[in-house]
Amino acid sequence: MTHGHTTGTGMSPEPVHPHDPAHAGVPDATAGMPYAVPRQRTTPPAPDPARSGGKPGRDRYLDLLRSIALVRVVVYHLFGWAWLSVLFPSMGVMFALAGSLMARSLKRPAMSVIRGRIRRLLPPMWAFAAVALTMMFVNGWNPSDDPDRGGTWGLIELFNYIVPIGAPPYPWHVGSPSGLLEDTWAVQAAGPLWYLRAYLWFVIASPLLLWLFRRAPWPTLLAPLGLTAVVGTGLVTVPGETGLALTDFAVYGSCWVLGFAHHEGLLKQIPRYVSVSCASLVMAFGLWWASGHLGPDGWDLNDIPLAQATWSFGFVVILLQYSPSWRELPRRLANWDRLITLSNNRAVTIYLWHNLLIMATVPIIDLFYKLPFMQSERAVGALDGSYTLWMFSLVWPLIGLAILAVGWVEDLAAKRRPRLWPNGAKRSAGRRSGTGASHRG
Repeated sequence: MTHGHTTGTGMSPEPVHPHDPAHAGVPDATAGMPYAVPRQRTTPPAPDPARSGGKPGRDRYLDLLRSIALVRVVVYHLFGWAWLSVLFPSMGVMFALAGSLMARSLKRPAMSVIRGRIRRLLPPMWAFAAVALTMMFVNGWNPSDDPDRGGTWGLIELFNYIVPIGAPPYPWHVGSPSGLLEDTWAVQAAGPLWYLRAYLWFVIASPLLLWLFRRAPWPTLLAPLGLTAVVGTGLVTVPGETGLALTDFAVYGSCWVLGFAHHEGLLKQIPRYVSVSCASLVMAFGLWWASGHLGPDGWDLNDIPLAQATWSFGFVVILLQYSPSWRELPRRLANWDRLITLSNNRAVTIYLWHNLLIMATVPIIDLFYKLPFMQSERAVGALDGSYTLWMFSLVWPLIGLAILAVGWVEDLAAKRRPRLWPNGAKRSAGRRSGTGASHRG
């Protein structure tokens, strides 16, 4: 049974779509709810499961950005701080990184690249879906009886847990409110799956997008921003999941194509002061637009598609314009090398599981209230006041356990030998050993 203070976690997953009529009245960060109703844009994180530490040509600057984006996603979903969407627009960054990697891969035949990307994405999702769906069914959910979908269509939509071409179904309330997990846990757990749908459609569209980019770079780069101004502002409303998917594609499309521009060298052809100045103007427009269209959580850009698109676009332009293309992390960051390698090798696992693991911290912390020395009002008050910090402290070990338990599925998906903890330690040790030998010689 959860303790009465779990409703103050402030957690706010980044994916429930604010314009979905079925979600009317559900705030993006679910202030006052124990866990965030999925809302943005949270993850996975632009996962590239095939990448492993130490491969020739690996750009450690891009690895660093991906790791920062993943950490920001976890922190946002735990604390629900709206300003994090402005400080570091994780999803725009991750889509841009994925776009750059996709452009690099498309030197090979397009169909083989698409098959490889899909193959690397699906098995980790199946592992997550097997656990999440089992928990939903055990708690009494029957998709054929779901009032929002129901019947045969509810069963058909389960296919999206196998191939995420659409939105996977889940119950808004399942189990008991007094159970180990809040009865909204399925909403939180399924929240990150919006990203996999968007990523899949970007991968499928990439051969055409790259072809268009090479023939008309600027129209292809800016067209998604124009589309966002149409479908992301209410000027034209496309109903249902089709509209949500189209909005996702528009909001992050320019970031994906920016990845193409980075790989193709277009950004380097523009004087830095010009690109940074123009990017700053686009970002300023995004903040101006946001100021007049604040959502239920104020400055959370996840509720404001046009602001999210323009702010993320300008932010990514600056990050990629200053890209130093490190082959090794500089000395001041070298101590983080293994964690950065690990997070990149397990980006899909971290992204998929982090929301469920955040919720799993609640029943663990609630056990503290039963300890003998916790029976005074002062002790209970101290734990109440630091509850979210305890969640923050516990979620990282749980993520580590998830990496050990299911992270190896990413290796199988990439046709690699399974590894429990791929942090590049052996590679680093070998490099240091080799360096030492050269000094001795």
